[in-house]
Amino acid sequence: MKIRAATYADAEAGAQVLQRSIAELCRADHNDNDTVLAAWTANKTPRNWKIWIDQNETELFVAVASDQIAGVGMLDHAGTIMLNYVSPDHRWRGVSKALLARMERQAFDWGLRECVVESTNAARRFYESAGYHGSSDTPRMTKTISV
Repeated sequence: MKIRAATYADAEAGAQVLQRSIAELCRADHNDNDTVLAAWTANKTPRNWKIWIDQNETELFVAVASDQIAGVGMLDHAGTIMLNYVSPDHRWRGVSKALLARMERQAFDWGLRECVVESTNAARRFYESAGYHGSSDTPRMTKTISV
């Protein structure tokens, strides 16, 4: 698996990974509610993918395995992890962990010493195992980074 900067050419496949990951792996958060699911995935489009790449305040990454996009991550320049989603076809293979490590390294390279994430219920244990901490009554979790 390779983690690299996302490109325009990744837009279709990347958007599909985001949409499938949310629909199939985040059921604990949307409970198969079509309204919630539609709102959550509304901006996960190829068009917005290209906008995210062009923004100066974020970095968009893809994890590639077997020539397929296996995961998508996005970090802003304040150290907020905005996206960290894995394709259901690549679940349990270390994709999210690799993306998270790459985003933390990028934040550290920018001179930041903390990352923040608004975790889904489905991903909370994942972030806790990666060293993120937060109150159980809020989705906000933080980690002091030292790469």
